[in-house]
Amino acid sequence: AASDTMTPGAPPLRVVPAAPPLAQPFNLHDVRLLDGEFKAGQDIAAKYLLSIETDRLLCGFRVEAGLPPKGKNYGGWESQSIAGHSLGHYLSGCSLAWASTGDPRFLERVNYIVAELAECQRAGGDGYLAAFAGGRKAFAEVAAGNIRSSGFDLNGLWVPNYTEHKVFAGLRDAYRLADNTNALQVARGLADWFEKTLSGLNEEQMQKVLACEHGGMNEVLADLYADTGDPRYLMLSRRFHHKAILDPLARGEDVLPGKHANTQISKLVGLATRYELTGAQDDRAAAEFFWDRVVHHHTYVTGGNSDGEHFGPADRLNSRLSEKTTETCNVNNMLKLTEHVFGWTQSAVTADFYERALLNQIRSTQHPDGRVMYYLSLKPGHHKDYQRPYDDWTCCVGTGMENHVKYGAGIYYHSDDALWLNLFIASEVNWKERGVALRQETAWPESDHSTLMIRTGRPQYFALRIRHPHWADRLIVRVNGQLASDTTSPSSYAVIRRDWKDGDKIELRFPMSLRTETMPDNANRVAVFYGPTLLAADLGQIENPAASQPGFVPVLVTDRRPVTEWVKSVSLERQTFRTVGAGKPHDVELVPLHKLHDRRYTVFLDQFTAPDWARHEAELRAEEARQAALEARTVDVFQPGEMQLERDHHVLGDKSDPGDYLGRKFRHAWDGGWFSFQMKVDPVVTNQLLCVWWGEETGPREFDILVDNAKIASQKLGRNQPGQFWDATYAIPNELTRGKASVMVKLQAQPGNYAGGLFGCRVLRQQ
Repeated sequence: AASDTMTPGAPPLRVVPAAPPLAQPFNLHDVRLLDGEFKAGQDIAAKYLLSIETDRLLCGFRVEAGLPPKGKNYGGWESQSIAGHSLGHYLSGCSLAWASTGDPRFLERVNYIVAELAECQRAGGDGYLAAFAGGRKAFAEVAAGNIRSSGFDLNGLWVPNYTEHKVFAGLRDAYRLADNTNALQVARGLADWFEKTLSGLNEEQMQKVLACEHGGMNEVLADLYADTGDPRYLMLSRRFHHKAILDPLARGEDVLPGKHANTQISKLVGLATRYELTGAQDDRAAAEFFWDRVVHHHTYVTGGNSDGEHFGPADRLNSRLSEKTTETCNVNNMLKLTEHVFGWTQSAVTADFYERALLNQIRSTQHPDGRVMYYLSLKPGHHKDYQRPYDDWTCCVGTGMENHVKYGAGIYYHSDDALWLNLFIASEVNWKERGVALRQETAWPESDHSTLMIRTGRPQYFALRIRHPHWADRLIVRVNGQLASDTTSPSSYAVIRRDWKDGDKIELRFPMSLRTETMPDNANRVAVFYGPTLLAADLGQIENPAASQPGFVPVLVTDRRPVTEWVKSVSLERQTFRTVGAGKPHDVELVPLHKLHDRRYTVFLDQFTAPDWARHEAELRAEEARQAALEARTVDVFQPGEMQLERDHHVLGDKSDPGDYLGRKFRHAWDGGWFSFQMKVDPVVTNQLLCVWWGEETGPREFDILVDNAKIASQKLGRNQPGQFWDATYAIPNELTRGKASVMVKLQAQPGNYAGGLFGCRVLRQQ
């Protein structure tokens, strides 16, 4: 009876997995959300998806195929050489929304998009399918062995393999979730084209291709192998194996500091996928090690990771709090990886992380009007910066199309004889293989209890495994009114084995309490939680959303007392609290981060003793004055090593790449190389160039600094200021800026020398 209203599951795999996970996720068709926090988010996302004009996202594909477009292409990233990635995400989003809601409008869109892509592919005649201009020319150069990349570009195109991964993923989801067999054929045609294009490259050349961000190409090609049984696609997946990153991870080496975070996460999702299909132990070893390092050594209290898109040193997060922390794409991919790892380990610790990231990161990134965000800022005193819904089209708008219509993932898992309950989200699941349905009614995360109801046509014996979350001191389980379990410990499972009958009722209590979590490298900086929910200090209305400078952030003078002594409830129903007699210069209200919008906030508060606070306040005022004076003189600011800012400033170079050191991003050039970038200037006053250097550089680092190809200074770096970063200011002659809006700044290394690393740059008006 439970399966009457549910659609069939995914098409069967054509490959028998060699290492299938013991705990299997349910198909999204078999899970339905009930009214509550997550259903509300799903409804908002579904409305946004239906507002998007499909033909506008398809425009570039038709143009590149020589067909007349049916709609004008969107702007932003969709008008640049990463065009098409949004269509891939949109196809996945509509496939997920169809599976999660059963709304036939999403199925219609999936089928329409796939038919359009198939028409574009037929017009091209060789399987190629892309929306970005110049793709055939660039890939022809690559096929001939002429491979050029600075990390985020390949032969003049912005991450083309990354974009193609999104198209592949959309086609896979259309096939697996919407039963569109045409999508499988289109994916095969594109994969055959890739196989032919890359066939002449040797391993060294292929690794040069992989130096450019390429998403999870290894994942989607392994999935295509599973869906078709064609071993050529498994071989092609293995060609997209980036040795410089994946081989050290398989050996247990943490090579993450300084690396672009999301570039790596997708690769490990691919290895996890491939391991389950082939049983290759190195693939699993790399994926598990990576998951452990990211979650336990590179992750903030939200469940997000990275600052400015990059990993920093392990367990050093305190100084990496900016408006560009915790990129949303990273968490989207970490949750995918977590599903694999949980399937292998059935660890409650793994499920704890999934819950943390889903509630405190993903739910926090959706505005009630449907907008989503690139970064969830953890900069104290900053605010959430939402993206425009139809103009930005960034990678995180793309994953945002998917995040909020797949909340049914991760709640339940199953094996032949067990059902796992991992998340307390109001929902119901249909376990078709057993003819069992389970309905979960709860107001979590606002409530500390949940009620489960079993529906089955006949008594069934299986184990119900209920996660005892890390934040709850106790988990109390009653079955039909009788106590069944109350002795488990946090981060474990209560296991109830019995013959389950139709109408059985399971009542759960997981009492919530206030607690704090500290920075791994600063015990005096705390975040406050109530149960699973991260609380943010509400710092008031945003006066100027465009301003990057935060408002003043109170601190806590607690003398290390327990949190329950200086935080009191305002409304448990709304999970609202307030500090009492601890905030300086005033107490603050604490509210769930995932519910806070259009306000300044901080999730981190610094604790002091009274004498320490008096000293710190004086230092803080002096630094604020210095920064304010610097900002007042700033014409333009550039942060090397950040992908979007490098594109905005038109970075070019030879023998140059970005990096990260001591949690700060930089760019340098080596062996006589160079790099350049555009900077705005004031055309009517004298300008200065301020550069940030590391004061303890090693190796030969002599280089010239040029403005519009005129040398303004020479610089030699070494032990200029040991142990600290330092600023150097260079005069820019007026004749180089007079009447100009911008100039090109270039760092040119001497032969055999490095230029940089440059850790930051500003153009200032001379005082």
